[in-house]
Amino acid sequence: MTAQNAGKPASPKDLINVDDLIGRYYDLIPDPSTLSQRVSFGTSGHRGSALTTSFNEAHIVAISQAIAEQRAKDGVTGPLYLGRDTHALSLPAWKTAIEVLTANGVRVRIDANDDYTPTPTVSQAILTHNRAADGTQRFSGKDLADGIVVTPSHNPPTDGGFKYDPPTGGPAPAETTNAIAQRANELLGDYRRVKRIPFEDAIKSDLVERFDYREHYVADLGNVIDFDLIRSSGVRLGIDPLGGASVNYWPLINEKYGLNIGVVNPEVDPTWRFMTIDHDGKIRMDPSSPYAMKGLVDRLNAGAWDSYDLVGGTDPDADRHGIVCPGTGVMNPNHYIAVCVEYLFSGNRPGWPKGAGIGKTLVSSSLIDRVAASIGARLIEVPVGFKWFVDPLFKGEVAFGGEESSGMSFLRRDGRVWTTDKDGLIPDLLAAEITAKTGKNPAQLHQEQVERFGQSWYKRVDTPTTLEQKQKFAQLNGDDVTASTLAGEPITAKLTEAPGNGAKIGGIKVTTRNNWFAARPSGTENIYKVYAESFVSPEALDQVLDDADQVVAKALG
Repeated sequence: MTAQNAGKPASPKDLINVDDLIGRYYDLIPDPSTLSQRVSFGTSGHRGSALTTSFNEAHIVAISQAIAEQRAKDGVTGPLYLGRDTHALSLPAWKTAIEVLTANGVRVRIDANDDYTPTPTVSQAILTHNRAADGTQRFSGKDLADGIVVTPSHNPPTDGGFKYDPPTGGPAPAETTNAIAQRANELLGDYRRVKRIPFEDAIKSDLVERFDYREHYVADLGNVIDFDLIRSSGVRLGIDPLGGASVNYWPLINEKYGLNIGVVNPEVDPTWRFMTIDHDGKIRMDPSSPYAMKGLVDRLNAGAWDSYDLVGGTDPDADRHGIVCPGTGVMNPNHYIAVCVEYLFSGNRPGWPKGAGIGKTLVSSSLIDRVAASIGARLIEVPVGFKWFVDPLFKGEVAFGGEESSGMSFLRRDGRVWTTDKDGLIPDLLAAEITAKTGKNPAQLHQEQVERFGQSWYKRVDTPTTLEQKQKFAQLNGDDVTASTLAGEPITAKLTEAPGNGAKIGGIKVTTRNNWFAARPSGTENIYKVYAESFVSPEALDQVLDDADQVVAKALG
């Protein structure tokens, strides 16, 4: 259900008290016997809020110590690249991490300009550090680097997040995060015994090294995006960083490559008072949400379109993107992925490895499947979470990885790995490249795809559930689905493993020729999510969702 204030400007009652939030970070002590106050890594790190005693100093002390021990166990002896976004809790957690990591003798690389650090810049720094002399990627050996990004991504201003990237440069696999979380929870009850160096001393030590993330990343971008094409076309790209970590990157990109980029709103404010409210009544900095982006769209429609041909957005840690085109508003991420796939795999990246596939999550639109089939590209469907793209991107098995929640990355133009974490900057820049090359913006190209492949209707519904029911999802198999039809069409597949890699999806996906749904529990909340799509009609989509409710209810008992 959509909140009454969705899409409306944030009011004073919606804003956090920053001082109170930070005070609680230090003052509140988690109880390890309370499940909601323990360390828990979801699809991308530990997230929580100081207000609910789920993201506090004790958590970060314990997690940082666990990471220090894990990297030593794994033989990672190089520098640890440490980044942070613009959330209020990110700076104190960043400081806590430095205190613990330096006490463990870890070399920590922080931003040379005391700037915010987008998630993709940490991934790119790790991967370039770990590149061998012959250009191949190392994942073993001496002086390997890894990293931490302090961010809850697009989550509300109350939240904090802490995620670990091993030497492969992207979100750590489950076996690593499980080990880190288990050790952190062992330390949590007695976290004061963890050795630390006071921040004022740690920041001055030889173990803390300055690294210019911004210059390093921006100077390398020309190996991913065709800036000559954008520059010669004169495409005018607007960018809304949504008060996030990419805010100071766009002027340098503009200057270095001679482009026509304008930052629509350069303001950074940890309360995010300039946002419009998201679908659930919360401030959420999601560049793919029509509700969160309504303020930007309203400004554009009121006359700002005179300055831009298209506009892109990034979230607080710049690992998600949003594309806004004149007359159409915010593009559905599924639609933009389909446009990117067709452009990139239709002769516009001749340096990419032959046979490298298209990676998509199994809850992404089947429009992507239809586009991939039309251009003869191999499709690799994986479970939810960008971590499933890390190894395939690292090894060049996929040239592009994209997920329905507006995260993507793709290879360099010469076919080498760029990032193995989501990068929100390159999709915005790619939109300008696509427009420059085709003379049409991504929304126009999507409409052409609709004419060729059919229109689809897509929706996600979240439903409250219990911990017991969430655990039952893991035991589901195809036999638990006794229905033979979905929205009137014969069921063609009942999946509990992703067809692209055979990994368990933690739920179930049911498909027909023109319809599908997938149901899986949230990794961080007591809800389960049902994703559904129909190429038939909006009414058929409603029937798919109704049928999905019955299937899930029966399967969970």
